[in-house]
Parts: sequence; C-alpha cells; structure tokens
Amino acid sequence: MNVEELLRRGVSSLKAYVPGRSIEEVAAEYGLSEVVKLASNENALGPTPGAIDAIRGALDGLHRYPDGGAKALAARLAQKLGVSPACVFMGNGGDDVLSVLSRTFLDEGDEVVIPRPTFSPYAHVSRVMGAKVVFSPLREMRIDLDDVFTRISGRTKIVFLCSPNNPTGGILAEGELVSFLEKLPEGLLVLLDEAYGDFADDPAYPDSVSLIERFPLVVLRSFSKIYGLAGLRVGFAVSREDVVGYMNRVREPFNVNQLAQAAALAALEDDDYKERAVALVREGREALYAAFGGMGIEFVESQANFIFVRVGDGDAATDALMREGVIVRPGSAFGHPEWIRVTVGLPEENERFLSKLKGFL
Repeated sequence: MNVEELLRRGVSSLKAYVPGRSIEEVAAEYGLSEVVKLASNENALGPTPGAIDAIRGALDGLHRYPDGGAKALAARLAQKLGVSPACVFMGNGGDDVLSVLSRTFLDEGDEVVIPRPTFSPYAHVSRVMGAKVVFSPLREMRIDLDDVFTRISGRTKIVFLCSPNNPTGGILAEGELVSFLEKLPEGLLVLLDEAYGDFADDPAYPDSVSLIERFPLVVLRSFSKIYGLAGLRVGFAVSREDVVGYMNRVREPFNVNQLAQAAALAALEDDDYKERAVALVREGREALYAAFGGMGIEFVESQANFIFVRVGDGDAATDALMREGVIVRPGSAFGHPEWIRVTVGLPEENERFLSKLKGFL
C-alpha cells in the first residue's frame, strides 16, 4: 500500500509543529541536575492552587463522560465577560479552537491572511483544509493592518491576528483595530488571538469582547498562560451566537476533559493568583529590559510574558544556553535567525538566563 496515495491533498507538504524541548529531555542529554525552561511562555508560578484542589475532587468521577461542550464552564465565563453562554466556545486548548474554526469555515481554494512572524498553527490549520495562506510582513516588528488589508481578496475567508503578537509581543491598539474592522468587506471572519492579553498594561489595549456583535470577530483566549494550566489544554473563543453554534456542530463531542473543566472553573475564582502572575511578568519584563539595555542588545518591548531579543546567532545562543541549563526558543522558528524569544520567569530564573546569555555574548 502506498500511503501517500491515500492522503488528503496537501497533507504531504505539511510540517508537524515542533514544541520547545522539555526540561527532562535537556537534563538527560547534557547531564544537568538543574534546568530552567524559558521557551514556551508558561506561567512561572505553576498552576493555581484552587485548580489542583478541584482536580483532586474530580478524580472519583473519571468513569463518567465530561460535560459535553463544557456548559458550566462556558456559563461562568459568559457571566464574567458579560455575554450570553451561547457566545462562548470551549476548546481543548487554543489549538483546538483554531482547528475547529478552520474546519467549520474553510474550503479548498479559500484564502487566509496572516501577519508574519506569528503563531505558526494559524497557517497549519488553514493548509490542512486546503486554503491558500497569504502572508503580511510585520513593519518594524509590529502587525501592519494597512498591509493586511491590501492582501484581502474576494477569496479571503479568515484573517488571523495575534495581539499581543507571538513572538514579538506587540499589541493592536483599539483605534487601529476598530478602523480595520470597519472597512472590512463582507464575507470573512477575523480571528483575534488574545492568549497573552492578560499581561498587557497598555491603556490602548482594546476591550475586544465588546466588539463581537458589531464585527465579524472571533476572540481567542486561553487558560494556559494566565492560570498556569497549559498541561490541561483549556482554551475558548467568544463570538456571535451563530458562529459559535456552527463551531459546536463541528467539534468533538467531549473535547474538554473532566479534570480540565474542574480546574478551569476553580481557576476563574482565583483572582489573587491572577494578580500575582500579572505582577510577576510586568516586573520581570522591566528587569529584563534594563539588563538588555546594559548589554547593548536589541529587544522588542512586549505586552506579553515573553520578550524577543536580538543576539546575533539565535540558534547558537539557544544551543549554548541549553548546554548551561537554560531553554529558550530560537528565532529561526519564526524566520528570524538572529533572535531568540525568552519567557519571563521567576526572578532567579531570569538572573540565571541573563548570566548565561552574557557568557555567550
């Protein structure tokens, strides 16, 4: 049997997503007893304590199927966001939201417009459905909405925007976002990925959920970053009821597992943890900025929990840091080989990273 003859058109040209290397993998390879992971934009505080307690309390019910559609979680989110529960789509992480969105709305031959560099799964989920990906280059490391608009054609079905953008950390201000949405032609959707939005402190950062009834907007958010639940995979989208309704027809029947739902519900009530996580990132960003300035290296000011830093040879820096027990993300993964992306960690983790980076430079 020739498996390639059975493949859906375009699948053979896809590349699998390559995640950041794990602490265990790096420790084993280099014989290290201590490794700091600052590659995957995870929450340095760990999961919320309430989520851990909720998981323990849910263990006895694992022989039962989870709440299909995560209705209780969607209802609590809707209450906090001031929208109808029918406007909230729950997914097995943000990646699941992206996959269901593409399977719901993209056909062979449709087009999507994506700024670059940004989160690579936008292009992946589009190509899986046979859509053509049209890229819009960043301008001075910021999404250029004017350029994005010029690349929209009669075949464009979805525009993917990430704010704060991964890997650069820049935001789309409310004024420029609304102006862009107001001039869009009929017949397309805008996916606005705000997975890192909780860390933004720029007053221009928009209240995007308030725009979903006026514009063809799908707002994506996540429990992975702000609540430290990346390992459980809980993401959600907020959009018009009809958009969410069709996505619910396409998703898997029980796409958010029982432990994830219990943990996420508990996390939503842990405001103290959320405040500590935000404060840690904002203070850590400023400390890293000061250190980078002292080293005379270029960086992009970020509204997320990571910073994009120009180090000359990103792959060499990534390898050298890894051998010293510090994992970062090479910029070559985003088409910028002179750069690395570093997650804001605990103060002692940031200091270790800076010490090893100085040694490399």
